Amino acid sequence: MIKFAYTILYVADVEKAIAFYEQAFGFTRKFVVPGGEYGELSTGDTALGFAAFWLAKKNLPGGFIESNTREKPLGVEIAFATEDVEAVFQRAVTAGAIAVEKAKAKPWGQTIAYVRDPDGFLIEICTPLG
Repeated sequence: MIKFAYTILYVADVEKAIAFYEQAFGFTRKFVVPGGEYGELSTGDTALGFAAFWLAKKNLPGGFIESNTREKPLGVEIAFATEDVEAVFQRAVTAGAIAVEKAKAKPWGQTIAYVRDPDGFLIEICTPLG
């Protein structure tokens, strides 16, 4: 059996990234390792992790594309489900997120909004499916 354990975002500053997600979405910090190169948040069954660019470069000598707010977002998103999309959207923007798309009702019955975090990652804020 395989279990989806975590998603790791490569960021410039792990401590700042974790602080943003705590403030913007109310997640709880699991840990940040001494030295600050890696940390995780408790987000439910699957953890959200953050690794410093320098650690990612060490682990991936072939390189990777660094997310940032100057370019278009990477072709991937993380999604957080809530019953109150508009309130979470506002909370995230107040905490430093960049507004991308305000809440819109979709034909399949879901409400979805988009923000980018301070490192440029795309975040979908949505009502639960089904």
